Amino acid sequence: MLKTSMGRTAYDRMLTAVAATFLVVSSGAALAQSAPKSAAELAIDAAVPVPEPANVPPPTAADLKPATSADPKAESKTDAGPETKPDTATATPAPAPAASTAITSTPATDKPAATAIAKDGVKDTVKDTVKDGARESAQSNAPTPAPAASTVATADQPVAEKLRDLLTAKSVHFFDRKADRAAVEAFYKGRDYAPLLTDGGVANTRAKAAITRLKEAGRDGLDPADYPTPDFSAAAAPDAQAEAELRLMASVLDYARHAQSGRMHWSRVSADIAYPEHPVDPTEVLNTIATTKNVAAALNAYNPPHKGYLALKAKLAELRAKTEPTAQIADGPALRYVAARKKQAAEVMEDPRVPQLRVRLGLAEVAGDTRYDDKLAAAVRKFQDNNDLKPTGVLDVQTVRALNSPKKDRQIDIVRVNMERWRWLPRDLGAPSLGDAYVILNIPDFTLKVMHNGAPVWSTRVVTGKPGKHATPLLTETMKYITVNPTWNVPPSIIYNEYLPALQQDPDALSRIGLRLERSRDGSIHVWQPPGEGNALGRIRFNFPNKFLVYQHDTPDKYLFTKDERAFSHGCMRVQYPDQYAATLLSIALPNEHYTPEKIRSMYGQSEIDIKFPTPIPVNITYQTAFVDEAGKLEFRKDIYGRDAAMLAILRGSEGKDLETPVAHAQPSYARPKGDIPQGVALNGDGGAPFNFFERLFGGGPSAPPAPIRPQRRIFTR
Repeated sequence: MLKTSMGRTAYDRMLTAVAATFLVVSSGAALAQSAPKSAAELAIDAAVPVPEPANVPPPTAADLKPATSADPKAESKTDAGPETKPDTATATPAPAPAASTAITSTPATDKPAATAIAKDGVKDTVKDTVKDGARESAQSNAPTPAPAASTVATADQPVAEKLRDLLTAKSVHFFDRKADRAAVEAFYKGRDYAPLLTDGGVANTRAKAAITRLKEAGRDGLDPADYPTPDFSAAAAPDAQAEAELRLMASVLDYARHAQSGRMHWSRVSADIAYPEHPVDPTEVLNTIATTKNVAAALNAYNPPHKGYLALKAKLAELRAKTEPTAQIADGPALRYVAARKKQAAEVMEDPRVPQLRVRLGLAEVAGDTRYDDKLAAAVRKFQDNNDLKPTGVLDVQTVRALNSPKKDRQIDIVRVNMERWRWLPRDLGAPSLGDAYVILNIPDFTLKVMHNGAPVWSTRVVTGKPGKHATPLLTETMKYITVNPTWNVPPSIIYNEYLPALQQDPDALSRIGLRLERSRDGSIHVWQPPGEGNALGRIRFNFPNKFLVYQHDTPDKYLFTKDERAFSHGCMRVQYPDQYAATLLSIALPNEHYTPEKIRSMYGQSEIDIKFPTPIPVNITYQTAFVDEAGKLEFRKDIYGRDAAMLAILRGSEGKDLETPVAHAQPSYARPKGDIPQGVALNGDGGAPFNFFERLFGGGPSAPPAPIRPQRRIFTR
């Protein structure tokens, strides 16, 4: 019965231990009887009392029963299997078995004691052996846990194994970017390396949809060659299928990143561009592809959602479907139109090329009319302006050559780079809490619009920066307040590059135009102009703090708004109707204050007044040389800053994926210039505290000098 309850293996081990113990005891006793004693040992035996021999019977089956406990829970623990490790803070250490120690340390002459100790050792050994046997029996009788079942379908396991091998050792061969590698490795490890794009070794619908969408990347203004797609049908072996899957995943990640943030980083184009970064998360892309029911729509969603981008995308498709005229405009004499004067009639030339020219420029054809009239001359002038030719209105050799060149290809290129610039802009152009209100200014078109609830609510003409070092920067910032009756703190670059040299020639040059000059204790020079009708900033300044130190403002030079091309400033943007602009913005930011242009004008005076916006309104400065107007017509504007040309050169270059790497540029300096003030120049202040130009311009710096030298400032914080 004991044998049955313990199990064969445990029972055999118990008997072996008992037999070994008796052999040790027996051999010890025999040694004690046969070993001769010395005189010293006999003396010791005489001095030590000899105990009565213990009457110890041989062990019986009862001695082999496991130790019992008064606690039923303890019995159940013993029967169930391994004991639970006790809490070290409260457990009492159990005494170590002493059987073998007692036997080896007992003197050979003390046979009764050795026998008694041996018996106790046998009992302890037997008990421990029984416990171990019962424990092992319970463990051996317990069901063995089955290995975790693979989540990978049997047909996909060969590809899964190859994916594991490739991602463990060769992922760098497929993914250039560290973030992509880490995301892909974690993604496939989380699914036990099961393939996502194949089922049973065959490309699934998800893979086919991704391949189709990547091949259509040209519709988005991107180059499909940047997103190679593998041929799954030619990948028969599991290792080839695994490679095909990873290559397609690499193209998917590249496309999502380019569609969202752009094929090139804006810093590679110019130092005067600063848009907020919005990189794509590769983990999010992988999870989206794995869970979506429409892969094509999911990939398309990474492109800009803006109406301006979508309109250009539609026009790009139209341009590509358009058939170019095959007939070339023949060479001939230059054609010009001279308008009528007081005593001289208009000069109109005739030429047989005129009907063909009218068709090429989109004018209505008049049968038999060969006159090069004013309308045709105006169309030629517009064509010249849009194609980087001098807009003279004269049909000369250069203009004929441009007309005969593939017009469609050039327009496609311009549309593509404009679509690329849309990708640099934030996905949310406006402030959600203000009905998605925002300001958008288009530099090449010299216009500004206020958008609210998805529609333009106000627009005006603007003057922008001159080409070159005074170009207006491209940026997105938030307008936080407007200033009525602003002080003009002249930028350091203007002081150093223009005003100090002017003072060398004429010590009164600044005072004549109402400018004040002072030197601080650190030797820096500050030039400023107090508020007033003749102030260079006019009556209102619109503040959206930025590192380029530019802003929008009024101007006393209203005549500049009558010109078609209005790039005249040092980088700031002059607004034609600032009172209307301010009222429009304030009606959105502070609708309960009921601002009107008349109310704004009533605040004109000699003291600065800041009106803060509780919620800032985003300002987006853009560069759109191609856009679709409200009538749905594709419009082109002159590339005044050469941004189109620079981007096309980059795209056609050999930089490859390095296009996405930002380029570091020197940051603008806000330090005020130091230098010698020419003799005879009157100072309006000397020894004042130095200040930071950025802080003085946008707030946060020391307060202005007291009146009457400097006007006081009032702040409206409604």
